[in-house]
Amino acid sequence: MLDDRTDATADALLRGAGLRVTATRVAVLGALRSRPHATADDVFETIRDTLPGTSMQSVYNALGDFADAGLARRIEPAGHPGMFELRVGDNHHHVVCTGCGRVDDVDCVVGEAPCLHVPEGSGFLIETAEVTFWGMCPDCRATSEAEKPRGSR
Repeated sequence: MLDDRTDATADALLRGAGLRVTATRVAVLGALRSRPHATADDVFETIRDTLPGTSMQSVYNALGDFADAGLARRIEPAGHPGMFELRVGDNHHHVVCTGCGRVDDVDCVVGEAPCLHVPEGSGFLIETAEVTFWGMCPDCRATSEAEKPRGSR
């Protein structure tokens, strides 16, 4: 669920987030639209042929600007590089495959956002909760089952 922003033009999204429209930002936005949970390296690989003058630093700058403006969300599963996605504002969670590293979205698992509640008396006003589930994706599970010796299933 990317909300109605998937239909908005890159220019409109950038301007709506208070960002100047540049070729790099438009390209980075396009890369994130086509590849959710992308690392900065993934984004750079996606855009470098269509935008040959871009640098890795300009990709990092654009991603940081997007995160600061609330246009993108940075997620950092333990042991994995930081990833970026355009799905923001709905407090969803993630599941990470311990085999291949695939990351998928998981809608809020229990109740209203922020899904989890801290004990009373903490003094904190909770705005969001980040939950990461870890397990094996269907492809890795199928491969694992196929590799087991006969009779051990």
